[in-house]
Amino acid sequence: MRMKTVLTAIVAALGFVPGAHAQGCALCYTTASATSTAAQHSLRLGIFTLLIPALALFLGVFILLYRRAIAAAA
Repeated sequence: MRMKTVLTAIVAALGFVPGAHAQGCALCYTTASATSTAAQHSLRLGIFTLLIPALALFLGVFILLYRRAIAAAA
């Protein structure tokens, strides 16, 4: 129960960071907004596609460390 509360607090804290929603690169924003809607959709899909392996690696390492911590405590 405590771990769930901590994870919820971390996700909430990271979600309220103003810079997390838009990194503020004016050149990237201008270039992306000048493209057609099909190209914008492709950019969004590409970003999502690149996000999946990074999240999988992060979660894999996190789960591995969590399991080792549980095994060490027991």
